Amino acid sequence: AQLAALAADMPPAAIKTGLLGSVDNLRVVCRWVDRLRESAAPQGHRVALVVDPVLGSSTGAVFADAALVQAYLQEMLPRATLVTPNRAAARRLGVSGGAESEGAPIIPAWLAAGAALSITGGDDDGALACDWVYTPQARGWLSLPRVDTRHAHGTGCTFAASAAAALAHGYCAADALVLAKMATTHALRHGYAAGRGAGPVQALADFAQHLSNLPTLTLAGTTAPPSAQTAAPFAPSTALGVYAVVDSADWVARVLAAGIRTVQLRIKDPTQPTLKAHIRASVALAAQTPGAQLFINDHWQLALECGADGVHLGQEDLDHVDLEALRNAGVRLGLSTHSYWEVARAWALRPSYIACGPVYATQSKDMPWIPQGLNNLRYWTGLLPVPVVGIAGIGVHQMAEVAAQGVAGAAVITAITAAADPEAACAELAAAFERGRK
Repeated sequence: AQLAALAADMPPAAIKTGLLGSVDNLRVVCRWVDRLRESAAPQGHRVALVVDPVLGSSTGAVFADAALVQAYLQEMLPRATLVTPNRAAARRLGVSGGAESEGAPIIPAWLAAGAALSITGGDDDGALACDWVYTPQARGWLSLPRVDTRHAHGTGCTFAASAAAALAHGYCAADALVLAKMATTHALRHGYAAGRGAGPVQALADFAQHLSNLPTLTLAGTTAPPSAQTAAPFAPSTALGVYAVVDSADWVARVLAAGIRTVQLRIKDPTQPTLKAHIRASVALAAQTPGAQLFINDHWQLALECGADGVHLGQEDLDHVDLEALRNAGVRLGLSTHSYWEVARAWALRPSYIACGPVYATQSKDMPWIPQGLNNLRYWTGLLPVPVVGIAGIGVHQMAEVAAQGVAGAAVITAITAAADPEAACAELAAAFERGRK
């Protein structure tokens, strides 16, 4: 009856389940999910289903018998967009997280078909509360320091409901889980006594405005949960300003001569026969220019070999790089990010700067991300304590408004390399950046 009333008045973008008391209850929800998805399909929407499998209580009471667990496995979980069990519920559903003694996680068919999963770790011991997440976008451990409070009633519901709200707003599953982690941690910090016993958490709207709520995300392939949230920081970058991204040593020389002091050499083809020569020449040019800092895009081994003092990596590069070798060599590290989960992964590594974008649409690469715009750029510069660089689609006409958001730098490509007078463009961009900063 509740679902019928809501469907007629406010068709949902997401549904979150709570305690389902019987197989009949579960089947009613499944039928309605199918019906709502069918009615939303012509508009190109898919109603998200977040399953919070409440199979038992923290006191040890069992809410689901074998028949109900089987109905979850056969009927509800194959329909799920996201499933958020705690460790005990996950084991009853036949899923193990990366911390289990048997090693690699067990991935059932319903999860491999495209659903997302977060096995929450709030009930475990340890300094960190670590959730094992498995999504189409990212896999690994999402971690924050454990909140020491006895007022924790409603933690799992707050987590699942926050994730459902994020999915309803259009966030991908990995981003939804980061936001849910932030919201739940903040709610735990504001838990309160409602009587003589343990009280409830208190969800507050400003959860995303506090750095202490931003979790870290481990790299793919990390099986054990982290023992500490923070890594040793990379070498700090100096003032970044206008950040020229060019594809040859000749262009490096040209922009340095024009007054640009932050340059990235970006040669995407690793088989280019002159790649090493371009890197070596660019490193020498930067060394001869007071105040210059050069970042080599992608090719971190050659950057180390040629003595470069900076490397810039995309998210796809992080699973194949020796980060400790870069850190031990004193190399500055810049990382590209486009979403909450990518920032969480970058933040875990404590890089020299974090690039956030795309600020605007760009033609420089195939771009699966929605442009973040100035509001998100201003949000990240206000939240993160490391320098933030705005990337993508920035030209002379956008430079001042980008700089006005508080960024440490703004990356440009075609605004320089496609300009009729690149040297004049460099001067124009630098002047616009300073105007925006003021």
